[in-house]
Order: sequence, then C-alpha cells, then structure tokens
Amino acid sequence: MRERSRRRRRGGAEGAEVETAAPRLPQPPRRAVRNPYRPIEILADDAVERIHDASLTILEEIGMEVLSGEARAIMKAAGADVRDGTERVRFDRSLILEHVAKAPERVTLHARNPDHHLELGGNALAFCMVASTPNCSDLEGGRRRGNFTDYQDFLRLSQSLNICHLNGGYPVEPIDLPPSTRHLDALQALATLTDKPFHAYSLGRERIRDGIEIARIARGIDRETLEREPSLFTIINTNSPLKLDIPMSLGIIEMARAGQIVVITPFTLSGAMAPVTLAGALAQQNAEGLAGVAFAQMVKPGAPCLYGGFTSNVDMKSGAPAFGTPEYTRAAQIGGQLARRYRLPYRSSNVNASNAPDAQACYESEMALWGAVMGGCNMMMHALGWIEGGLCASFEKVILDAEMLQMMAEYLQPIEVNDETLGLDAIRDVGPGGHFFGTAHTLARYGTAFYAPLVSDWRNFESWREAGALDATQRAHALYKRLLAEYEAPAMDDAAREELDAFVARRKQEGGAPAD
Repeated sequence: MRERSRRRRRGGAEGAEVETAAPRLPQPPRRAVRNPYRPIEILADDAVERIHDASLTILEEIGMEVLSGEARAIMKAAGADVRDGTERVRFDRSLILEHVAKAPERVTLHARNPDHHLELGGNALAFCMVASTPNCSDLEGGRRRGNFTDYQDFLRLSQSLNICHLNGGYPVEPIDLPPSTRHLDALQALATLTDKPFHAYSLGRERIRDGIEIARIARGIDRETLEREPSLFTIINTNSPLKLDIPMSLGIIEMARAGQIVVITPFTLSGAMAPVTLAGALAQQNAEGLAGVAFAQMVKPGAPCLYGGFTSNVDMKSGAPAFGTPEYTRAAQIGGQLARRYRLPYRSSNVNASNAPDAQACYESEMALWGAVMGGCNMMMHALGWIEGGLCASFEKVILDAEMLQMMAEYLQPIEVNDETLGLDAIRDVGPGGHFFGTAHTLARYGTAFYAPLVSDWRNFESWREAGALDATQRAHALYKRLLAEYEAPAMDDAAREELDAFVARRKQEGGAPAD
C-alpha cells in the first residue's frame, strides 16, 4: 500500500530506474506525554469534601440497583446491605472507603511491543483513538454505517500516528460482522494491526474472557504473567442513575479476577440522567464511581482501577447531549480533583457534539482538551476522531485531533532556561535593528526550534491559493489517505500469531458469544 516515488540510480545502467520509498509523513517523535503543570482546582477543598460526603450519603441511604445476583452475593459477603427479594444494595461509607483505598495509585498497561507500555497515574497522559461509534464518515464516502473495512483503517491510523497511544475500543462498530463472533475478529485485528495497548468490551462473560485471552496470546505470556502485568482494559459504564447491569458487573468480576484494568465511568448527563445542577451531577457521578471501584476491590483487593469522569449537560430544548461546553470543562476539572481525593488514576475524554469535522467540532474539542489536561487526566478516551456526540467517527477529525494533541503535547514540554537558550551572544551579534534569521544561534536550531504542524498551513494567502486553497478539513482528508498508504503492519511473533489464529478459529467454531 505504500506510496512510491521514482528516481534515477547513480552508477549502474544508463537510464535505469529503481523504486524508492516516498518520504513518510513527518510527525513529532513518539514520546511519553507528561503534564508538568499543577492541575486547575476550581473547587475549594471544603466544596470537594461536600461532594464526597453527599456521594457517600447517596450510597448509604439510596444505594445502587445491582442486577447481577453474583455481584450482589460478592457485595453481601464484603459487608454491603443486600436484602432478600430486592436488587437494591446500600453501602456503609466506611465500607466504601476501606475498599477504594485498596486500589493502586498507579498502574502500567502493557502492550505486545514494550515500547508502547503506558504508565497510568501521576502526571502521565495517554491519548486513545475514538471508540464505540455506530457510524463513520469521510469527505469522499460520506456518512455510513460501521463496517469492518473502515474499522481496520481506523486501527491503521492509530498505529501510524505517534500521538495515539492506545485503542479505547472499536473505533467504529463493524456491524457487517456476525454479532456472536464480531468481537473475535475485532480483537484479533486490534492485536495484529497495532502493537499498542487495547480495550475489550464488557458485554457478557464470554466476550471479556475472550478479550483477556487474546491480550495474553498477543503478548506471548502465560496467565500468571498476565495477572501480574495488566495487558487489557475495559470501560464500565454504570447505568445512570444508580444502576449496575449484568454485563458490566460480569466485566468487573472477570477483569478484576484477572488483574486487568477496569475504568469505572458513570454516564451522568446533567438534567437527564443526573441532577440538572453541576454539583448534584458530580455527587451522583462520584457515588456511582466509588461503588464500582469498591466492588472491584471486593472481587480482588488491589485490582487496578481508574476513576472515570464523563459528566456533561444536555440541550434543554432538545434533550440532546452537549459536549465541549463550559459545564463539561468544569466537570472534567472537578472530576480530576475527586480522583486525586481517592488517589486514583483519572480518565476523561475529548468530545464534541458537532455533526461534521468543522470549526464547531474543533472549538468544542479544544474546550474538552483543556478540561481534561488541566484536570489532571491520565487516560484521554476518544482523543482522536469523535463527532456527533459519539455517534460517528470521522477520518478527517482523527487528523485534526492529532494536530491539536501534538500541539498540546508540545505545550506540555518543559522550557529550558540556560546560557544557550537565553541567546545573549546572538542578541549581541545582531544588536538593535537587525534580524536573527541568519545567526548561528538560529541556524543551529533550524527545523527544530518550533512545533512543526501536521495540518496547519502557515503560507500566505497567495501561496495557499496557488496550492489549491484547501481548508483544514480537506488537508486532513489528504493526510489520512497518505497515512493509510504508508501504513506498515507491526511485526508479530510467528508463534503468537499462530496461537491467536487457532484460538479465534476455535472460538468461532464453538459459536463465539451469545448474540442477545
């Protein structure tokens, strides 16, 4: 698939031509992103404590509806108030805090390529490809239902973009695959088309067990090593308000027992599934999140968990979710304060509600990015490609987001202040009224002094017009196509590939997982 260019060979037969690889798309190097800045704490400590106290009151007096009998039994054995004949579970605040304290403050998510291992916690920051959309789009093909071909292309982009650290689920749902075996094909593609960490959905016990086994096989490790080295993560969405369904409960049970990472994320939309006030919505988010983290510790003390924040508001005229709003930004920052209150790694998201990869999509995403980054986020879900409030994955938006994320990563780089960077000799050489273009100080840093854009076009109007007058979305379209043309599948151990193929074939023959 790689683009090729032709040039004449020096030496050899006259006129001979050889194919040589075209220059690959320039990107900032792959690097771990760390946030050196102190998180913005927009609530005073006493306000955070009031939310904390209210959330524990919710769990004590109102409780959670837990649909899984197995989960209720585990909770009851741990000391929760589970009464016969009801699915409502209430938790004493001391019980919740005792178990939440068992979750680790930091965790490493392992990839089959050790260069892509990720630290989650502290000031580390990782960016995920978009996930869980039913539709996808690009300028050429328009909006369309999810399919396996596009699904694979999103994975190729995630592998190709240095700023994308992991896959947070299926970028788009490949609904052209049979429901009972879809997860096998999708997870096999995640394990082979990329060598970065990935996610499996907690949609029933069979699917999550298959995901755990595929992650193990891809890394070429035994079960004991897998349980010691988390190699898979899952998102657990509580059914807000205050409900935990059976598939999500089973996902927590299976992942916690296997020592894999569980990201508890209530889906609290203020005014719809949570109180219309931001404080009330956050109190409910915190109650549901703490219940999920505590439950994982009841299954297995020390099970790695992330505190997920996803609180936003709705359009009160239509009821549609709104993202990238001032309310969302503040909720993301307060969510970070709460996560730090419990010493848990923090998950947030890059989201918007635009129906196209346009200016609205980018300014709402920029608001979401600042809320997540300055809220102390460790894992940013949907960092690349989300539009339509999560109903569509856009190929062009992947590239536009990559630009914003690369700029954000550069913003987070430390600034060196020393004799070399102060440039006093250069200032002396130039003196008043000159310029610095030709100084040794400038020439020594030519090409590395400033951020090099992926999408942005900094030419003047006349040059831009002569080059075709493409706007940012059109340039993003061309860039995503170029990345797909340049894609090279990462190497994989032959034995691991054979074992993976055999496992997927066997599970398909067995029927996969229930399709209902």
